[in-house]
Amino acid sequence: MHIEPFELERFFDRYEHGADLMLAESGIQSRDTSEFDTDPGELGYVIPTGGDPAFRETIADRYGRGPDEVLFACGAQEANFVTFAALMGEHAVTVTPTYQSLHAVPDAFGEVTTVPLDPPAWDLDLDAVRDAMRPDTEVLVVNNPNNPTGRYLPEETVRALYDIAADNDTYLLCDEVYRLLAEDPLPPVASLGEYGISTSSVTKSHGLAGCRFGWVAANEDVVEAAASWKDYTTISPSTFGQHVAKQAIEREAELLAEHRAQAADHRARVGDFLAEHGLSWREPTGVNGFPTVPDGFDSARDFCVTLVEEESVLLAPGDAFGVPDRFRIGFGLATAELEEGLARVGDFLDRRETQAGV
Repeated sequence: MHIEPFELERFFDRYEHGADLMLAESGIQSRDTSEFDTDPGELGYVIPTGGDPAFRETIADRYGRGPDEVLFACGAQEANFVTFAALMGEHAVTVTPTYQSLHAVPDAFGEVTTVPLDPPAWDLDLDAVRDAMRPDTEVLVVNNPNNPTGRYLPEETVRALYDIAADNDTYLLCDEVYRLLAEDPLPPVASLGEYGISTSSVTKSHGLAGCRFGWVAANEDVVEAAASWKDYTTISPSTFGQHVAKQAIEREAELLAEHRAQAADHRARVGDFLAEHGLSWREPTGVNGFPTVPDGFDSARDFCVTLVEEESVLLAPGDAFGVPDRFRIGFGLATAELEEGLARVGDFLDRRETQAGV
């Protein structure tokens, strides 16, 4: 078994610690611990290790499923990992660009065929998905809303993906960590039928990355198989994370209203900034966008490295997602930090234009 280095995390590991401003974060601004009761009592394992049954029932309700069809995990990253480990046989199909683990992990277990979204609108060719499917395809993978592009595939496309998968006796796994940041979220994939699998967490939409709390919702056979793998990873979800996540879900309407408003305001600010500097993107859902690289740079990595070295502002190079002529910008951070970050990027671009004699 071999897995490729996680390009985005390696890039962040090199530059994030020393950067003044992180303008590539992929979630909404983190909430403060002062908002929550942070005393879960004894810090033992969560028992049962799949998660608190009553809380699993609460989460399961949003998928039209029972509590035994939900498994709690340490973030969506673990939820995805143990689900892939449980499902993978010979082949998977993944829609790209996407978060690297959604193709690298299944590729470590078998073979992955990727189907690209088509820029600049980042549309999906359903015929290309059909052509990529094989009789031994175990799982079709999509991230909706998409990271890094922010593209939110419409309901008719998602239902068509489900039908393509189900007709092939294949599961459709949708990483839905940004779904609740949409003003009008689509029905989750796990609610579409027995072949639907949803993974999510309280990281991106609820502002609780440090809780490391997520879940997979699927039919009971998939959940049991994923739980068997989880016995070899973290065993149980975080006691602290589950304790705080319960409170966040109880306050979900309030938190999401604040976060959606912040995302909308910041999205407009970034859109104006990009237009001012001759850059373009497809306006995203969520808090990530995937703009074009400014003129004068060999690639997005060249742009991002030069920017962080000169202005101490970190953006994410698109080659970490297989697209070297784009970069990811995250705009879910605090407003003052976003304003400062955009000001520094603007100064950097203006200086480059002056140096080039434009």
